[in-house]
Amino acid sequence: MSYQICTKTVIDSTLPDVTFDKNGISSVYWDFQNNVKPNWFPNEKGHKILESYVDQIKKSAKNKDFDCILGLSGGVDSSYMLHTMVKEYGLKPLVFHVDGGWNSEMAVNNISKLVDKLNLDLFTEVINWNEMRDFQLAWFKSGVPHIDIPQDHAFGAVLYKFSDKYNIKYILNGGNIATECVIMPYKYYYWGTDLVHIRDIIKKFGTVPMKTYPFSSVYRHKIYQKYIKGMKVLKPLNFMPYSKNLAIETLEKEYGWKSYGQKHFESRFTRFYEGYWLPTRFNFDVRRNQLSSLILTGQTTREESLEVLKKPSYDPEFLKQDFEFIATKLGISADELDHYHKMDLKFYWDYKNDHNKLKFLENIITFLNVGRRGGAF
Repeated sequence: MSYQICTKTVIDSTLPDVTFDKNGISSVYWDFQNNVKPNWFPNEKGHKILESYVDQIKKSAKNKDFDCILGLSGGVDSSYMLHTMVKEYGLKPLVFHVDGGWNSEMAVNNISKLVDKLNLDLFTEVINWNEMRDFQLAWFKSGVPHIDIPQDHAFGAVLYKFSDKYNIKYILNGGNIATECVIMPYKYYYWGTDLVHIRDIIKKFGTVPMKTYPFSSVYRHKIYQKYIKGMKVLKPLNFMPYSKNLAIETLEKEYGWKSYGQKHFESRFTRFYEGYWLPTRFNFDVRRNQLSSLILTGQTTREESLEVLKKPSYDPEFLKQDFEFIATKLGISADELDHYHKMDLKFYWDYKNDHNKLKFLENIITFLNVGRRGGAF
């Protein structure tokens, strides 16, 4: 297929499975208009829905120290959600953070500023670095694009660990339509909870027994926790007028919070992964999806986004520092890391996986209007 770019967004033909109509408009644009926008309520209707959910949360946790649980990365989405749900809605969240070894100093400072000013306790889970390092190296050795799974999987697993320990039924999730309505493709962002896949890669490339790493299955998240334990995941940002720029302004003014520049760059590893590894090794620039989300939700224009894409997502000097930092942190040479960058490309289908089962489960959840594209939970 010859190169093509959407006439409404900045999605182009590098996105797997994208199609274009006779007017050059991508399937991503029409998916938003037909499936996402009708279920999005950043208005007074959404405010009333959110108030109703907040009432349920408060009633479920009378006389308890915490009424919900919230994972805080230090990024704009989770930070603004914490600010809003505490200051405007009066919730009492258990705030937790997972230290997977890749936090930037700025992220640590942002987290401290928020929890201190809001007078909240912060629960931090530190992942065993020897296990995390080996887990991370296994993904580089496998050749797959989704090398952020060791971090992401730990975040989700620890969330459910805390919710079980403190018997908390409501989870606040910073996922939102405003900045994430264009979903990342499975080819590059594979399921972070596919234990069949994870165990196969660890078996093939891991060298350290994973005795303490918090593994957790997607079936536990989506079936056991939800339907047996009665746990609910609420995405509050979908029920308010959420603007990334206004959120940053509010956080800077209220807390002295500092912006990272690009979404998810609060983690030094994710910055390296999304800013360098994916675009240079797999020819996938995550900014096209992120910027297209902002275009579709009216936060930027296509023209402004095209200007952004003319610039590299990584400052060359910054990249050199981070490349050496990642290699040193992993205990390997820069040459070895470069070798992984140049090796043959592999994808999830080159290893054991549960993709078909997980896709079927996702389709059921979406049909029931309780999944990522549907209702509040």
